[in-house]
Amino acid sequence: MIKNNQQMLNRLHVVLDVLVMALAYALAWGLLVIRTRLLTPERGLLPAQYYFLALVVIIPLYLILYTCFHLYEPKRIQSRRFEFANICKANLFGLMILAVFYFLLRKNPFLQEFSTRMVFYFFAINIVAETAERTAIRVVLRAMRAKGYNQKHILLIGYSRTAEGFIDRVKANPEWGYHIWGILDDCKKLGSEYKDVRVIGTIGELNSILELNALDEIAITLGIGEYGRLESIVAACEKSGVHTKFIPDYNNVIPTRPYTEDLQGLPVINIRHVPLNSTFNRMVKRTVDVVGSLAGIILFSPVMLLTSLVIKITSPGPLIFKQERVGLHNRPFQMYKFRSMDVQKPADEKDKWTTPHDPRVTPFGRFIRKFSIDEMPQFFNVLKGEMSLVGPRPERPFFVERFKEQVPRYMIKHQVRPGMTGWAQVNGYRGDTSITKRIEHDLYYIENWTLGLDFKILFLTFFKGFINKNAY
Repeated sequence: MIKNNQQMLNRLHVVLDVLVMALAYALAWGLLVIRTRLLTPERGLLPAQYYFLALVVIIPLYLILYTCFHLYEPKRIQSRRFEFANICKANLFGLMILAVFYFLLRKNPFLQEFSTRMVFYFFAINIVAETAERTAIRVVLRAMRAKGYNQKHILLIGYSRTAEGFIDRVKANPEWGYHIWGILDDCKKLGSEYKDVRVIGTIGELNSILELNALDEIAITLGIGEYGRLESIVAACEKSGVHTKFIPDYNNVIPTRPYTEDLQGLPVINIRHVPLNSTFNRMVKRTVDVVGSLAGIILFSPVMLLTSLVIKITSPGPLIFKQERVGLHNRPFQMYKFRSMDVQKPADEKDKWTTPHDPRVTPFGRFIRKFSIDEMPQFFNVLKGEMSLVGPRPERPFFVERFKEQVPRYMIKHQVRPGMTGWAQVNGYRGDTSITKRIEHDLYYIENWTLGLDFKILFLTFFKGFINKNAY
């Protein structure tokens, strides 16, 4: 039933996409006509039928690209950001393919008169229109599912922490349209329940339940000590033809997006997926760091010069404060800051946090700490390759030794270069805030790194990262 519904939805998607593309193309044509008549009336345009003839190529091409970029997959739990990114990618590839065709056939008299602006107008309008269409479909589907329509019926096999976690998420998101029939388990008493989901039988009754042919999906949620039974359960599920998925009970040992490898037929799951382990990704990030740090040094040089003069006038001692921090691969380095405190002995500052109304902080130091001006010399750390523009904030060796014993997975942050700003910082975890929450955000960044995420963090830094309410 669900499979048939999904096929109908996909057909509806295709029809709507064709209509939206035709509408976007018509709007692009109208925009081209208006622009030509207003700005270059002396130039003529090809008749409309010649422009619209291109839809014979554009529509099939884009439908193929939308399929390749997973735009017709179920939207129950697909994020809007992921879908929007794929819409942009598909349209960009379409634009590139059309540009190649235009270049190869540019000597054709018809194409010589064809305005390339039309294609760019279509590119921009189509992205907006396709996003609006899919957002509307998503809203309608989720409203229907929240009311009990278009449900997917699921049976859980095994009562475990994973089963409870799955039920928690389904109950919190009724718009996903999941209806959990119940749980099969050999250890829990018949009739036991968790959030209205009951144990309805033993695993031995699986075959008789499958014969009812009333399930859309089976989720295997065995406890980690029961994996010896996995092979026989999977065999029974697949024999029935019902779609089956396995939700492992790893208790957060393995992240939600593990990195898998095929070792000549042997599946290997890496405990931590770090996109920046890729040589290409590292090169791209390093290029952005070099260009960005040079731009930052040039752009903020007047601020840094003025800050240096005020520090020199108001407080005796060096302009730059160097402090040992732990960086990539646990290697120590000297991190630069504008000095915001009175000069003190190294032994006095290496294992102390700054506290509210700390007498060591100078009046001007309190100001530059508040607005993160004291961090600007770290552009030179970035240029030297010791830091990145974006990444987990580095910590002093004393605190690293303490936190690695107290905070689970703390040391994973050292698998990437530390940053001037980071995902934790733009989410409010700066200064005297929860170390555990900070690490959670750092791990999210490490496992989900993209260049787009870096630019997003840099953008957010300008709006809520510079002013530090936890600076003392």
